[in-house]
Amino acid sequence: MRGVSNVNVRLASSNPYLMALLPATLLVAGCGGSFSLAPGVGKSLLLAHEVVGAASAPVVSATAQPVAVQTSSTLQWTATFPDGISAEVRWSVTGGDPGSGAGSITAGGMYTAPAWLTQDIARVTLHARFPGSDADAATALLTITPGFIRPLSPENLALGAGATATFSASIAEVGGSASVRFALPAGDFGSLSTPICTRGSLSSDNPSYTACSVTYTAPAGIAATESVVLRAAVSSPTSTDTATVLASSEAAAAVSTAQLLLNPQGVSSNPATHQQALAFPVTLGSSAGSNTDYDSAHGQLADCCGGTLGALVADASGNQYVLSNNHILARSDQAIPGETIIQPGLIDNGCTPYGEGPGATPIASLVAYPPLEAPATRVDAALARAIPGTVDSTGAILDMGPRQPDGMLAAAPPGVSSTAGRGESPRLGLTVAKSGRTTGLTCGAITALDTEILVDYYRDCAETKHAFRKRFTGQIVASGASFADAGDSGALLVDSTNAEPVGLFFAGGEDDHGIEQAIANPAGDVLGDLSRALGSVPLRFVGAADHPVACLRYPENEFRSSALPVSARASADRALELARQWASAADPRQGLVPRLVPSADQTAPDGSALSAIHFDAPVPASLPRFFGGLPTQVDASSATAAAMPDAAALARAMRVRDRRSAALFAMSSAIFGLGVGQSANNPTDPALIVFVDRNQAAPALPASIDGERVRIIRMDRPHVTRGHGQPAVHGCRPLIAQPASVLPFAKERPLTLPGSQP
Repeated sequence: MRGVSNVNVRLASSNPYLMALLPATLLVAGCGGSFSLAPGVGKSLLLAHEVVGAASAPVVSATAQPVAVQTSSTLQWTATFPDGISAEVRWSVTGGDPGSGAGSITAGGMYTAPAWLTQDIARVTLHARFPGSDADAATALLTITPGFIRPLSPENLALGAGATATFSASIAEVGGSASVRFALPAGDFGSLSTPICTRGSLSSDNPSYTACSVTYTAPAGIAATESVVLRAAVSSPTSTDTATVLASSEAAAAVSTAQLLLNPQGVSSNPATHQQALAFPVTLGSSAGSNTDYDSAHGQLADCCGGTLGALVADASGNQYVLSNNHILARSDQAIPGETIIQPGLIDNGCTPYGEGPGATPIASLVAYPPLEAPATRVDAALARAIPGTVDSTGAILDMGPRQPDGMLAAAPPGVSSTAGRGESPRLGLTVAKSGRTTGLTCGAITALDTEILVDYYRDCAETKHAFRKRFTGQIVASGASFADAGDSGALLVDSTNAEPVGLFFAGGEDDHGIEQAIANPAGDVLGDLSRALGSVPLRFVGAADHPVACLRYPENEFRSSALPVSARASADRALELARQWASAADPRQGLVPRLVPSADQTAPDGSALSAIHFDAPVPASLPRFFGGLPTQVDASSATAAAMPDAAALARAMRVRDRRSAALFAMSSAIFGLGVGQSANNPTDPALIVFVDRNQAAPALPASIDGERVRIIRMDRPHVTRGHGQPAVHGCRPLIAQPASVLPFAKERPLTLPGSQP
């Protein structure tokens, strides 16, 4: 997922002010730098490093250039002799920041940079020494610069002409002079105010990180919907690269971006409103979570999680329950019925639980959840009984209503009149909207049905303690640029034409083209599994008459395939000749001229292009799907936006999927999902959609299986999309034991859930 970092706090117990500075880590994607050699003992050593969490090879160099890293980055160091044999060494670090030190390194060479700084740059020396020797065999110089604790927020929003919005970001520096610099692309894309930065000090009663904000004003006239990227970078006063807003002359800066959707309709939709503490009755689509969804270290609260209040459901007796994911309300099977649900979630309240400080309010008590670890469970869902008066009883969801005079979108309940609150069945190509805590109101399209997918779950917010891998079946996949992100877990997917519930979002990841692939439980399965968890109590979505939802979509990057390698062209000559023969025999007057192009459905395991046979002109329905094993591809203009496989073709592809599913998953651990959707080479044809981990060695997959097209989506392996937060720098305190619930009905007899874990 883009812009998400796990949290890992290390305490500095020697200083009471440092005890308050409990930071969040920001794993830096990518690596660079090198090392300097020092005289060795007996033999010289070569040092290498790679950034933990980045898909990159170890960096080895024999120059004196320093390794540039940011606060809380983690590097794995190795030492070898010139002949490549690993060397046993003792690792240590010296230097660093006068307040936070040099960071730490394990016996195995895992180095973690200091989590915060008091100055713009800290210099650390890494020492590698042979056992029993106090002399350096090799050294490396590292320069540490502050990274983002909180990246640019909000990360996306829609604005009409002349509208304004405030963006903010925080960096891991207390004192010092580094700041956040903001920039827009060249052109008439609006204006930015002078940034305002607030700096903390170790000598103050309330030390805090450096936080910077800026006000953006949209241009006075907007002729057409356009996406603009706002860019922010950590920089020091020595920065000279103002054109590209890259920071510090000595080290690469942390960079964060936000996407602005300027629209002539005058619609303003800001996800920041979804993250605030709301007045009673609370509207859905807002931040929420379990009051106990946090990690602790050494008796201190270290980090926390949260997500989205998705919808309101009711039973036949009129009892109302808030709906979200199991991993949001029930902590991935770890919760006990009766636990408190708060608004906003801990991630938007400085990780301060209710009962330990202000900011969050109880709104519900956990009632039931289908256990994720039970094989029969098809959904990631949970219910919490709403406290009367705390949650909007109409089921209104933020931004789901019409545009108001000020441009903002009103809250509105989902539509239930067409289905009597049972929800709508998903359809391939259906445009869906969701309103979530992190990205607000966004739209995408259903691109895969009946998907079998593997999703990882963790027992902690920092995702360091793997719990289990759940195999879901019958899932929906919706795709779109900026469609969802961490913290949107639990958001309700609705049909944009009538607001009828379609699914419950719970996991996702970004593919090679920057498109979010969002995974959702079908609405009917959600109600069914939750009904059984409640003891076969019939449930329905709470809502109102069907109504349309504003659907401004963030633009997707234009698909650009890499050029075909010579080897691919040579191996395709026979298939191309077969296609030419078919074109000549089909109807010479149509002028069908096939040519080799990169396939839109497939890439090789290394990401390089594979061949397809392309036809520019409109082609007859009799066009074969393959020639000599190569897929055919139609011109984009010959396939309308409404082109869709018919029901019989989809059913045929689903039968092939059912028949071949086990063999495909057994083929490689890199394959984590299989569904049925559209071919990108020809949208009127169905395809088996194979989801492949792009960070793992993958097998070569055929262009067809049992006559059906195969489409490969290379992406990050999905994990549950809860958001992560860190304590307010002034508010980290020893944990206070809390009762399971502080709600009026906490003493009710909890439901017994088979397979649930205390």
